[in-house]
Amino acid sequence: MVAMVLLAAVPLLYPPIPPLVDLLGHMGRYRVELDIGTSPFLKTYYAFRWSVMGNLGVDLLVWPLGKLIGLEPAVKLIVIAIPMMTVAGMLWVAREVHHRLPPTVMFALPFAYGHHFLFGFVNYALSVALALLAFGLWLRLGRLRKYRLRAALFVPISFLVWTCHTFGWGMLGLLAFSADAVRNHDEGRGWLRSAFRAALHAAVLSLPILLMLAWREGGGGITTDWFNWRNKWFSVHTVLRDRWREWDLVSFALTAIMLLFAIVHPRLTLSRMLTFTALVLLAAFALLPRLIFGSAYADMRLMPFVVAFFLLAIRFRRETDYRLARVLAVVALTFLLARTASVTASLAIAADDQREKLAALDKVPMGARVLSLVGVQCRDRGWALWRNGHIGGMTIVRREGLTNNHWENPGAQLLVNVYEPAGRFRYDPSQLVRDPRCRLALPRPVNVSLANFPREAFDYVWLVDPPAFNPRLLGDAELIHQGRGVYLFRLRPPAAEAPPRG
Repeated sequence: MVAMVLLAAVPLLYPPIPPLVDLLGHMGRYRVELDIGTSPFLKTYYAFRWSVMGNLGVDLLVWPLGKLIGLEPAVKLIVIAIPMMTVAGMLWVAREVHHRLPPTVMFALPFAYGHHFLFGFVNYALSVALALLAFGLWLRLGRLRKYRLRAALFVPISFLVWTCHTFGWGMLGLLAFSADAVRNHDEGRGWLRSAFRAALHAAVLSLPILLMLAWREGGGGITTDWFNWRNKWFSVHTVLRDRWREWDLVSFALTAIMLLFAIVHPRLTLSRMLTFTALVLLAAFALLPRLIFGSAYADMRLMPFVVAFFLLAIRFRRETDYRLARVLAVVALTFLLARTASVTASLAIAADDQREKLAALDKVPMGARVLSLVGVQCRDRGWALWRNGHIGGMTIVRREGLTNNHWENPGAQLLVNVYEPAGRFRYDPSQLVRDPRCRLALPRPVNVSLANFPREAFDYVWLVDPPAFNPRLLGDAELIHQGRGVYLFRLRPPAAEAPPRG
């Protein structure tokens, strides 16, 4: 178990900055959080205000740790801990339910690096990691019938998980309810009575609703796009999406085959408790909209754990068949090591690529106003995650400058871009550009963005992996840095290199 938890850290050891899609944008916010009180540049461009909301996990951890060891090392340390805690939670849950670890649990562990994590939903991923650990404790205390102790402990635990991210708290509630419903049914109660008793037990997790109501009164972001079945199917088959389409799809297919094998094999079965838990999560996935409180892909984030819980449910029907167990152990371990190796290689490739792209910032002075434009592939051509989509956030991290990749989500974000001259080029997705041949409404074609951004509001234009573009649209701008897939232009006549101090 210790080896499997440690193995979960391996893919993130090499990259100096975890190359997760949204993380670099979040890191810009962390820099403002840490230094807006002392930086004259950050004060000019941003406003930051702490508020109570269900989306604060990594932000709160960065505050002390960033001051102690620096922002970038702090982020790396926190992000490495997330898949390790996720794996530890999965193993604890499996052991509490099966009273031992079936070899097939190793099929579930790669989902710690599912699409939700690689996309950089770090507050959500942290909340789910804590929810899984809390669920292991919930099951243990329930098995020992220490209900009063459990109720007392899970009031503060529910607030902790909710503060990290609302979705993780909601997931913990579903896990606790489904497990207790099955436990009560196994003790001879009917399903209706079991569900009622389970709801009463899970009610100790409900107090953060008061914080949620206050948050919603202050805005809290929008909720929309219900029952988008095309998007939900996309969320299913991209559950292990990383870089190599065929391998990622084959990996998902292998887990589906393992689940079917367990269903039809006479010596294998599925735990009723974990199967019911997976079905409850699947129902939530079907019912949730794409956007909740301004957070996108709300339904997609559940899918890795729907699959993981089905896989964690696999067990031997009666006594262990050691010949079959050895075969399953070898296959499962091979799968786990192969997925770990592929994610490690993928993140290393992304880290090397980002290191090249970030070299352009060495030519940018402190406090500069930088328009970042990042090319994204057409949907029908791209599979690899566009990990540079929020690379502009590093302008804030390393140069305390203005960038245009932060999210506009009133009531659901701590940071606000207050630099009015940038207009609609203040927020995401203004940093994303596409080839005009892509049949998409968003993002804008690269030449449209180059022709329409407010030149007086920026000092530099930083193009990352752009499609073919017309440099004449930049007029007399000077190309001061060029590398593989990266161009940095200084606009002329040059704007002031930085706002005045004081």
